[in-house]
Amino acid sequence: MKIIVQKYGGTSVGSIEKIQRVADRIITNKAKGYKMVVIVSAMGDFTDELVTLAKQIDPYPSGREYDALLATGESISSSLLAMALTKKNHEAISLTGWQAGIYTEASHNKAKILDVKPARILSELQNDKIVIINGFQGINSDDDITTIGRGGSDTSAVAIAAALKADFCEIYTDVDGVYTTNPNLIKEARKHDIIDYDEMLELASLGAQVLHPRAVEGAKAFGVTLVVRNSYNFNEGTIVKEVSKMEIKNPVTGIAYDENTSKIAITGLPDKPGIAGKLFSELAEAKINVDMIVQSNQTNAKNDIAFTIPQDEFAKGLEITKAFAKTVGAKEVDSQEHVSKVSIVGVGMVSSPGVAAKMFSILGENNINIDLITTSEIKVSCIIDQKETNKAVQLLHSGFNLETY
Repeated sequence: MKIIVQKYGGTSVGSIEKIQRVADRIITNKAKGYKMVVIVSAMGDFTDELVTLAKQIDPYPSGREYDALLATGESISSSLLAMALTKKNHEAISLTGWQAGIYTEASHNKAKILDVKPARILSELQNDKIVIINGFQGINSDDDITTIGRGGSDTSAVAIAAALKADFCEIYTDVDGVYTTNPNLIKEARKHDIIDYDEMLELASLGAQVLHPRAVEGAKAFGVTLVVRNSYNFNEGTIVKEVSKMEIKNPVTGIAYDENTSKIAITGLPDKPGIAGKLFSELAEAKINVDMIVQSNQTNAKNDIAFTIPQDEFAKGLEITKAFAKTVGAKEVDSQEHVSKVSIVGVGMVSSPGVAAKMFSILGENNINIDLITTSEIKVSCIIDQKETNKAVQLLHSGFNLETY
């Protein structure tokens, strides 16, 4: 069977009119001889509305009941889309995550997919039905509903595409594809025709919101070709796949930024084995996601450690760090709640010396102070003042000639 898996986000199915448009697009692809499997998110901001309802009852609801509630949003989208297709004389069936055979770990809210058993999906496809599946959800070993976390519909789509050995997996959103940077910020941003898995994973992890990082990881692991497309037009999108070195045109292919960033620094930390591990273990136990970590050795057996966390976790993270510093006898804790992480990404950086130096020079020559720096083979990230974000992105985009990429 020739199979296409498509995923439509909340903005794409946010109204009856949009659902009708999605149905027409599905029918167009089916007419080309493909079996169609479609994963949908909840309509518009409906998941946020469900979260608000839950918090009005209990600010800290049980994970099981919270997941049971949030999973209802996708059921509305999938049922309405199946109705729209049936009304247009194309037999369709909606399936929940568990009916589709999506099995997850036991935890709630951010459960990982462990397996997909697609027997029911394949059976319905053999009967020439269009299969509509709730994204973002599955079932655990206790037969309880679980959710996969925000962005989980992308991950669901990739997992199902891998299980079905689909020809490709299309992710529909409200932009034409993956750009060199945010086109709403930089009008000169260019759309990529093709981008490497590793580059896309870095961009997704560093703030680009077109694809969820877990979806890209899964696509790379199972060799699923992704296509990012706009649900509002029929323009060619961006193909995400393994890219050979022969296809690399520029050492830097994208600029990402994340303004939801805070920095905490602890100075005069005793230089003892395992002390940093204790700090970050306490932060992890509080479910605080630590991103960049920079440690510097000082004199008199003392160290300084600086790290970044999301702004919405700043207060809790600062409280834990201050308590830890007092316990171990560190000198002081410094913090900045509003900073930004700006990053350059490109697989060509591996064989192109001087890229990081060029980034630092561009920022320095324009009086943008760099606070922290981290690097990998295909990315360089800098922490800067949040007020300088737009300026920095514009300068880097132009400095690396991405408008002519």
